[in-house]
Amino acid sequence: MVTDRISTACLLVVLSQLYKPGLIFLSLLALDIASHWLQMYSTFLTGKASHKDVKDSSSWLFRAYYGNRMFMAYCCVSCEVLYLILFYLSENQTEKLMDVISSNLPKISLLSLLMGTSIFGWAVKQIVNFIQMKTAADVCVLYDIDQKHKN
Repeated sequence: MVTDRISTACLLVVLSQLYKPGLIFLSLLALDIASHWLQMYSTFLTGKASHKDVKDSSSWLFRAYYGNRMFMAYCCVSCEVLYLILFYLSENQTEKLMDVISSNLPKISLLSLLMGTSIFGWAVKQIVNFIQMKTAADVCVLYDIDQKHKN
């Protein structure tokens, strides 16, 4: 997991330098780190055995993501593939991200097919990261409130 996080972080930092606005990639990095850190911390607070134990979550997408390893793998691999494709397509340091995507997606090629199928998995993973961050933050707040009432 650490190697995956570090390699993704490095790739997102590189992409932030290749595309404008670079803040998009840095925001995705911040979302990824914050959501996973909060999830791990809330797991620690609640005493769960795994941060992937989301049976009690109210979000069907969150439960589907962690409940189906193949779906989770598709989303994770989609993110990495999309980032690698964007790195491959970068030609200079002033390119606008949407221009590169819109000019390459309509072309009929293996690369555009990979990009098209990766965008869906990437989008699902970002939504899950946001849900994960919100859910974990709620758990942390409820834990703090409970601890305050005990004292």
